[in-house]
Amino acid sequence: MKTIKLRDEHIKLGQALKAAGLVSSGVEAKEVIQSGHVTVNGETDTRRGRKLYAGDTAEYDGEKIKIED
Repeated sequence: MKTIKLRDEHIKLGQALKAAGLVSSGVEAKEVIQSGHVTVNGETDTRRGRKLYAGDTAEYDGEKIKIED
């Protein structure tokens, strides 16, 4: 599981995937999110701009991301 420390109140889903190194670009993040391959807190989410807060988790391609303060 990869961990992302928040610098602000939240991070957007696409930014989190890129920061964790699970995608190489914002375009790739948009594609995998909109095609339904990403889950947030166990549920599929197709919104690239979905805000993630401390305690949230996201998963893509078998890799989990945990958001922390």
